[in-house]
Amino acid sequence: MDNLIGEFFGTMVLIVFGAGVCACNTLTKSKGQNGGWICITVGWGFAVTLGVFTATTLGAPQGDLNPAVTLAKTMIGIYTFEQFLATSVVQILGAMAGAAIVWLAYLPHWAETEDKAAKLGIFCTAPAIRNYPANILCEIIGTFFLVFVIWMIFSKQVGAIPPGVGPYIVGVLIWAIGLSLGGPTGYAINPARDLGPRLAHAILPIAGKGGSDWGYAWVPVVAPIIGALVAYGVASALSIF
Repeated sequence: MDNLIGEFFGTMVLIVFGAGVCACNTLTKSKGQNGGWICITVGWGFAVTLGVFTATTLGAPQGDLNPAVTLAKTMIGIYTFEQFLATSVVQILGAMAGAAIVWLAYLPHWAETEDKAAKLGIFCTAPAIRNYPANILCEIIGTFFLVFVIWMIFSKQVGAIPPGVGPYIVGVLIWAIGLSLGGPTGYAINPARDLGPRLAHAILPIAGKGGSDWGYAWVPVVAPIIGALVAYGVASALSIF
């Protein structure tokens, strides 16, 4: 149970700071409006670091915040399949809660913002060029490097990382993925990060919102799962475990 509580609150913190930086940079009359891509990628890197600290403090030692990462760890025996399913559900619920908090924090700004797509983009990802094969490939690549490099960072070959340092390194990894691979699809690389806030967008009474783009919603769920499995396959072939 502690693991589920930790993953819920950790993912909630992830989205509060991640979707929050998107809101700050996007919404009309926000003091951070038009801050740019660098601000957003830095914000998401911080968001992951702070979410991992929260999750581990509250009883989730893995601090995944991401069903794709949890699935990859299931493949190497850290979780059972039932634990993977339960953890994924609470990650999605935590992401929904985080998105609702961001909506409340910026409550007057939604009505001031006319662009429906921009408002949706605070909650979930959308491709810069809608080309499903290319979008899927990009998310697979991004998630592959997320999972694969996490295993490199925490490998026995690298050696023990001092307590409390790991979340900062993973935050840098997220920042790097955003800077290098985030342009085509917005680097969801996390089914809960995209699906949870998208569900919140659909449910919440957001002023002037449009649709939740369910036609694309399956891509940032399915592609990260594939990317995580590919990372497991490559890491296994390289005898990392």
